[in-house]
Amino acid sequence: MIKATIYRTTDGEVVSFSVNGHANFGDYGTDIVCAGVSAVTVGTINAIEQLCGISAQNNCKSESGHLTYVLPKGLEPEALEKAQLLLEGMVVSLQSIVQSYGKFVKINEKTQGV
Repeated sequence: MIKATIYRTTDGEVVSFSVNGHANFGDYGTDIVCAGVSAVTVGTINAIEQLCGISAQNNCKSESGHLTYVLPKGLEPEALEKAQLLLEGMVVSLQSIVQSYGKFVKINEKTQGV
């Protein structure tokens, strides 16, 4: 099962997320659930990097079955606003996957004091 955790500030802003596990919906290389979650999360990180100018180099850790991203602190307001929109879009996309494949993907949201 894939477990995604979205971390938010008390104001509701997404500050980081982690995705752990494998869906085991299909065979390796043909697992559409795993591919969908990977495309959504990695695509979001790439979009933040390209559209917001926020480097993922020190903010992202990836290995088989595990992805963690932390939005850097101290961003310019415009970059932060764009990044939040992209991150919220990611959450909506993940929720859509859960609606169809909830047996293989779970989302948990946590609030942390920032």
